[in-house]
Amino acid sequence: MRSTRAIQTVEVHTEGLPVRVVTGGVPALPGDTMEERRQWFIAHSDDLRTFLLNEPRGHGTLSGAILQPSTRPDADWGVLFIEVTGVLPMCGAGTIGVATALVETGMVAVTEPITEVRLDTPVGLIVARVEVRDGAALAVTIVNVPSYVVGLDRAVDVPGLGRVPYDLAYGGNFYAFVEASAVGIPFERASADAFVAAGRAIMRAIDAHEMPVHPETGFAGCEHVVFLAEGSDAVHSRHALINHPGWLDRSPGGTGTSARMAVLHARGELALETDFENESFIGTTFTGRLRERATVGGADAVIPEITGRAWVTGTAQYLLNPTDPFPAGYTV
Repeated sequence: MRSTRAIQTVEVHTEGLPVRVVTGGVPALPGDTMEERRQWFIAHSDDLRTFLLNEPRGHGTLSGAILQPSTRPDADWGVLFIEVTGVLPMCGAGTIGVATALVETGMVAVTEPITEVRLDTPVGLIVARVEVRDGAALAVTIVNVPSYVVGLDRAVDVPGLGRVPYDLAYGGNFYAFVEASAVGIPFERASADAFVAAGRAIMRAIDAHEMPVHPETGFAGCEHVVFLAEGSDAVHSRHALINHPGWLDRSPGGTGTSARMAVLHARGELALETDFENESFIGTTFTGRLRERATVGGADAVIPEITGRAWVTGTAQYLLNPTDPFPAGYTV
């Protein structure tokens, strides 16, 4: 076989979200921090992201993570989180998938009953505690970045939907939270396409009206909309999560769970050290809890913790034939 590129991966799914973990074939990228490497990757190597995630090797609901040597002495590995949309600063489901893959492949020293995996990410050090039994990763708990509310009880005019009320919060990415009943969409599997269309429209409207910007990192843009099912509360929520540019997340969403808990805490509905169950559109769950209060840019924030599971589904090597007319993949 002729090939000008060979990338090795471990394939996992985190509570339903497929995550392609790149374990080989990518050299250390330029940059003194993972955020600098993220920016370099976006400017100079985005064809690798599309090669891995777009057709014919990937699909529109695939997530991924590229392992790198750490840029800091207190971390085991560096990670870049990639999606069909671009290169994210943080991904909770991706982190859980990466920690599971590292433990089950022996790429970190494994101890039972808990293995601590320290990951250097674009948003800083993320520590994952992996519950291990007989060498198998049973569950992963991560402490996420400080999460905060941008605004409660906001509303925006959305073409085709009218005036849409929402809460806006940050949990590693920006999320708009909308009651499914507010846009007249029944919370059922047959509504998946309707949720995707509505989510895309709401993202565009929010960013056009008042694009959110993180006060410390400069990360900007609402690229996620969460449609809440009737009866969702601070004990148990069900939702349909739509990601930019328009696909339905199969997992409950780690950064989304963090942002949702920030909203509930700001409303006085979720206390610290209280379990919160967040259920995805396909019925999988993350359990979250708030560990402590913090600040972001002078605003009130909380430190969230998320527990979820991931399963290894395979290993692969992806090749590029020099005559392939689509060296960076394609979308339709």
